[in-house]
Formats: sequence, C-alpha cells, structure tokens
Amino acid sequence: MLDERRKDLSGYRLERAKELIGDAKSLFAKGSWKSSNNRAYYSIFHALRAVLALEGVEFKKHSGNIQHFLKEYVKTGKFSVESSEIIMSASRIRNASDYDDFYIASKSEAEDQIEAAEKFYIEVKKYLDDNN
Repeated sequence: MLDERRKDLSGYRLERAKELIGDAKSLFAKGSWKSSNNRAYYSIFHALRAVLALEGVEFKKHSGNIQHFLKEYVKTGKFSVESSEIIMSASRIRNASDYDDFYIASKSEAEDQIEAAEKFYIEVKKYLDDNN
C-alpha cells in the first residue's frame, strides 16, 4: 500500500473512532450502558487500527491487532502504559457486555469507558499528528 493510501486509511479509521465516541455518548444518554460500552470499545479499537494502518499492518482477529499494538507501541514507549490498561479493560468490558447474558453494566462503568475512549483517542491523534 502506498504511503498516501496508508495515511488516508489511518485518517478514516481515526474519524470512525471519533464518530463511535459520539455513538457511545448517545447510547449512554438513553441509558444503554452495555451498548455504550460496545461503542466505546470500538472507538478504541478503530483508533488503535489507525496507528497500525500507517505501518500497513492488519490482523484478522481483534487480539492480533491488540497484541501487535501493545508490543510495538506500548512496550517501546511510543504510547503510555495507561493506553495498554485502557485497551485491555475496554476489551474485557465489551466482551462481558456483548456475550455474558447476566452481565450488568453500570452507569459509572459506561461513563468510565467513554472517558477512556476519549483519552485514548487524544493520545492516538497526537501520535498521528506528530508522525504524519
């Protein structure tokens, strides 16, 4: 993939991440905590993939994308350790919200997930701005 195409894909994914934060907030306002958690996770996931797009890296499974990001960007200090915690927590909560029939998502948890998604988005945007 050409560098310009990678940048375009990265920008598209970052814009999608921003849109998903808005979706999470809308669902939160309606009291849909589980769905809000889902959208917050996907915001984080698309932001993470915006970084990987610049590298031309893509894995079929979420776990592959996440593990690569943690290894190449968190362990190397390009991203904060907090970003790793945000990703892992969002992934656990999204899985519980989506697949555990008896999982009860709380308002405060959903608020925390939106805040984490916004924080991660800001860190990714800064990284992309500095590296484009």
